[in-house]
Amino acid sequence: MDFRDYYKILGVEKDATQEEIKKAYRKLALKYHPDRNPDNKQAEEKFKEITEANEVLSDPEKRKKYDQLGANWKNYQQPGSGGPGMEDFYNQFGGRGGGRTEYQYSGDLGDMFGNIGGFSDFFESFFGGKGTGAQRSPFTSARKGQDYEANLNLTLEEVHNGVDRSISVDGKKLKVKIESGTRDKTRLRLRGMGALGSSGGEKGDLYLNIHVLDHPFYEVKGDDLYYNLDVDLYTAVLGGNVQIQTLDHKTLSIVIPPETDNGKLLKLRGQGMFRQDNKSKRGDLYIRILVQIPKHLSKEEIELFRKLSQLRKD
Repeated sequence: MDFRDYYKILGVEKDATQEEIKKAYRKLALKYHPDRNPDNKQAEEKFKEITEANEVLSDPEKRKKYDQLGANWKNYQQPGSGGPGMEDFYNQFGGRGGGRTEYQYSGDLGDMFGNIGGFSDFFESFFGGKGTGAQRSPFTSARKGQDYEANLNLTLEEVHNGVDRSISVDGKKLKVKIESGTRDKTRLRLRGMGALGSSGGEKGDLYLNIHVLDHPFYEVKGDDLYYNLDVDLYTAVLGGNVQIQTLDHKTLSIVIPPETDNGKLLKLRGQGMFRQDNKSKRGDLYIRILVQIPKHLSKEEIELFRKLSQLRKD
């Protein structure tokens, strides 16, 4: 697998600020998002690539790890290199988290196929899943099989609407049902889907860590959704209607009141995420207005703005 230059992918310098990285990702995500490029495999791959780059560079810990290794990352995988192994390096930087919600898997087995993750092999080598140690029973000599652990990367649309994702573990085909309203950092437990035990010990388990990918438009806060809506200066001043696409693929017409300030929040009740404690209810959707100042003005436009400025002064 080849080294991936995430800075080059997003078109930013290595000393780029978090705001510059966020802006670059949003610009590219708008261009290559699957909703804007239906049935376009090249755009889909490009979107995955920029999402992967943003996943690392927008996270201070992952970015630090990436910057320290860079193109020399393979030295931390090669046996006998004298340096720490990738497993040790991963643990050093806190690759495993705890305190997450645990669910019991009870879906249909054997009728689907696929893979865990969704990022490149290079990304998984840096930040991907791994097995956990086997456990010995204090009462018998039997040893439980090794637990497996992996990341399951999902889009915000998938966790909002619910989705069946297919994976393959040790040649077995599984279908994992993701319920609508599932949140980031949820931990799914698939009992008995780990490695075989020894001396009659039970099989290990498979833990799937749900990771919701960043969305170019939406942000989740609790049960509510926040949508950044770019509005041109004239619509913000005069008012108008702007259409947006919701996570469940519906079209909403947003009424922009005249003289709307930059950063103003418009609230749409019951258009947020499905609540985890009551799937029949939803949070709210907040539209954050981002007024876009016109660029590259003509001489005539500049003169008109000067006249407007003088009128306001008078």
